[in-house]
Amino acid sequence: MAKVSLDVPEFDDGKAPDALRTIGEVSKGLGIRQHVLRYWEEQFPMLNPVKRSGGRRYYRPDDIGLIATIDRLVHQEGYTLRGACQAIEGKRVETVTQTAPAEPTSEADSAQLTMFGENTARLTASLQVIRDDLSAALAAA
Repeated sequence: MAKVSLDVPEFDDGKAPDALRTIGEVSKGLGIRQHVLRYWEEQFPMLNPVKRSGGRRYYRPDDIGLIATIDRLVHQEGYTLRGACQAIEGKRVETVTQTAPAEPTSEADSAQLTMFGENTARLTASLQVIRDDLSAALAAA
């Protein structure tokens, strides 16, 4: 099973890396609007910031990593919110501070990556043929 990594961003706000941050600080630091963060709290049960009197939210570093991961899954990798939630809940989650390409750990992993590369090459070639056929058909029309 593939791993879903928690993206732990670094903030340049003068606070310690393990400090609690308000919704405004998280919003500004990650570029995600506050109402989106509140909505994600409803959609992702594992996103549960500390709430003090008056409902003021304080996000822990793990919460911030989870938010960054949700943002990556939804906005960069094309997951739906439901799919992102399932990916995070259903798979082992590993905390990382920087993203690095995964290295094959066994011969089976190497073989699987080779097969994936070959399938991708075949698919790309097929799509290029289809694209060329469509271009020719449109030019003839």
